[in-house]
Amino acid sequence: MDVSDAVIVNSSRLKSIVWNDFDRVKKGDTFVAICRHCKKKLSGSSTSGTSHLRNHLIRCQRRSNHGISQYFSAREKKKEGPLALVTIDQGQKKDEVLNLVNLRYEQEKIKSEPVGAGNNSLDQRRSQFDLARMIILHNYPLAMVEHIGFKIFVRNLQPLFELVTYNKVEADCMEIYAKEKQKVYEILDKLPGKISVAADWWTASDDAAYLSLTAHYIDEDWQLKKRILNFVTVDPSHTEDMHSEVIMTCLMDWDIDRKLFSMVFDSFTSENIVDRIRDRLSQNRFLYCNGQLFDVRCAIDLLNHMALDALEALSEVTQKIRESIRYVKSSEAANSMFNKLGNEVQVESKSCLCIDNPLKWNSTYFMLQVALEYRKVFSCLRDHDPVNMKFLLSDLEWDRMSVIISFLKLFLEVTNVFTRNKYPTANIFFPEICDVHLQLIEWCKNPDEYISSLAVKMRRKFEDYWDKCSLGLAVAAMLDPRFKMKLLDYYYPQLYGASASELIDDVFECIKSLYNEHSIVSPLASSLDQGLDWQMSDIPGSGKDSRDRLMGFDKFLHETSQSEGSNSDLDRYLEEPLFPRNVDFNILNWWKVHTPRYPILSMMARNILGIPMTKVAAESTFDTGGRVLDHNWSSLPAATVQALMCSQDWIQTELES
Repeated sequence: MDVSDAVIVNSSRLKSIVWNDFDRVKKGDTFVAICRHCKKKLSGSSTSGTSHLRNHLIRCQRRSNHGISQYFSAREKKKEGPLALVTIDQGQKKDEVLNLVNLRYEQEKIKSEPVGAGNNSLDQRRSQFDLARMIILHNYPLAMVEHIGFKIFVRNLQPLFELVTYNKVEADCMEIYAKEKQKVYEILDKLPGKISVAADWWTASDDAAYLSLTAHYIDEDWQLKKRILNFVTVDPSHTEDMHSEVIMTCLMDWDIDRKLFSMVFDSFTSENIVDRIRDRLSQNRFLYCNGQLFDVRCAIDLLNHMALDALEALSEVTQKIRESIRYVKSSEAANSMFNKLGNEVQVESKSCLCIDNPLKWNSTYFMLQVALEYRKVFSCLRDHDPVNMKFLLSDLEWDRMSVIISFLKLFLEVTNVFTRNKYPTANIFFPEICDVHLQLIEWCKNPDEYISSLAVKMRRKFEDYWDKCSLGLAVAAMLDPRFKMKLLDYYYPQLYGASASELIDDVFECIKSLYNEHSIVSPLASSLDQGLDWQMSDIPGSGKDSRDRLMGFDKFLHETSQSEGSNSDLDRYLEEPLFPRNVDFNILNWWKVHTPRYPILSMMARNILGIPMTKVAAESTFDTGGRVLDHNWSSLPAATVQALMCSQDWIQTELES
C-alpha cells in the first residue's frame, strides 16, 4: 500500500504501550500501523486489536529484544506508565547500515522519579548512581559515558535512561564519595580500639606522585578490617617537613590522630618524616610506650629489597639463562636435541623451561630454579653446539646461582606465609622473621666472598628493619596463646647468645608498661575509680580539697589493694598453659572468646594484633617496582582521583562483606 500521502493520526488517545513502536496513519478510510524499526505496514484498525502488533515486535529483526516483558506485563495488568521516546534517525534505504558518525539522539526530559512501564520502572537517579559505581569499581574512564558505542548500548538496552555527560558522572562519583566517607568516619569514630595507618607511595605514567593512607583496625566483632582514608598528590621535591605535614593534616581531617597506635612505612621512607609525626602525636600523649611501637616497616617490602639484591648479584647469570632458554625454544630441532639430552642424562625434572617476567622477582626465581634442574642438560648441549651455546654458564656460576637461589627460596616461602590470609594478624611474623635473621647470620659465614658480601649487604637492610620492628613483633608473638613468651625464649638465645636473657627482660618490661597504660584507660579501671569516688563521697569529711592530707594515702590504698587482691590479666595469662597448636587456630576468635577473662589484656591484643606488619597488596607482592596508578584516572583532578580510589576500596569492601 502506498502511504506517501497518508496522514499520521494523533496517538495521544491510543492507550496500548505497543504504539510507542508504531506510527498510526490514515489513508482514506483505512488505518495502517507502520513499525518504526523495520517500516513494515500492518493493520491499524481499532477492530484489529494490538496482539498482531505485539507479535510483530517480538520477531522484528531491526529491534533489539529489550523490554519485551513490559508488553506482556502491560497486557496482563492493563497498567501503563508514561514512556519517553528515544529515536534514531535511519538512512533512506531500508537495509542501510547505521552510520555511527551521523547517529543523533533525541531525548525527552526525564524526571528523577521512577518512570513506570507496566510492572517495570526506571529510577533515573538510581541508575545514574549505578553507572557511577560501576565506573568506580572497575577503573573505567569517566569519558566512557560519551563514547558512541556506550550510547548505542544503553539506548538499545533501556531507551528510558537519560544519558549522562562526563561532568555529570564525575559529580555523581564525588557525591558517592561524600556519602561513603561519612559512613567510614562513623565506623572509625565508634571503634573500641586504636587504629594503625599504612602509608604507601604511588606513581603515575606522567611521573606524578601520590600518597595513600590506609587504616587498619580490629572492629567490635574482632574482625581485622582496613579502609583507604586518603589518596593525595604529593610533590617529591617538597621537604620532609611538608610531607609529614600532609600526613598529619589527613589524620586530623579524619579525627584519628588521637586514636593512632602505629604507622607502617616503606623501608626507604625517611626517619625524619616518621620522627616529626611521632613528636607531634607524643606532645598530646596520644602514643603508647612513648611511641616505641609507632614506627613499623613493611616486612614484605624488606623481603622484596633483599630479593632484588640477590637478583642483582645474579644479573649476568640471569641474562645468560634467558639466552639459553631462548635458544632451546628457537627451533624444533634445538628443542628436540634438548629433550633427547635430558633423557640421556636422566633428568627427573618435569618442569618446563620458560622466560621470566622481570617485573616479578618470583617469576625470575622460578626460571632460574628450573634452569638449575637442567644444569647437566645445558652442559651437554654446549658440547653438541658450542657456537650457539657460548653464553652458557661456567661451573662457578652454576654453583653461585644454586646458593643464591636458596636465598630466594626462603624469601619466597616466608612471603607466602605472610600473604596466606588476606588480613594477616601481627602474631604470625615473629617466628618467620627470626628464621630469616638466623639464615642471614649463617650466609654471612659463607667462604665464597661473593656470597658472603651479598649476605652482608642483605643483613644490613635487615638490621635496620629489626631495630625498628623487633619489639612490636615480640609483643605480638607474646599475645599468641600458643606461644606467649616461649618464642622469645627459643629464638633470642640463638640470635644473641649470652645477652639473650637481658633482652628478653627488656621486652617484658615494655609489655608490662604497655599493659599498665591500657589498664589506665580501660572501662574496667574507670569503673573501679568511679567506685572509689562513690565510696569516698559517702564518708563524712572526705571532701577532695587541698586540706585533705590523706588523698595520696587513699590512692595508695586503692592501688595496693588491687595488686594484693588478685593477679593481673597479664599474670594470669602467662601463668596458664599454652593453647595447643593446630592448623585451624584463629587468634582473633580466641581473644573474642577470652575477653571477659582478660578484659585489659584483650584491649592490648586488639591494638597490637591489628598492626599491619605488611602493607603490600596481594597483586603487588613480588613486584620489582612501586605501585602505578591506572592511566584512565591519572589525568583527572587530584580531588577526583582521591574520590575514585577511596570509593573503590569502600564499595569493594562493602560488597565482599
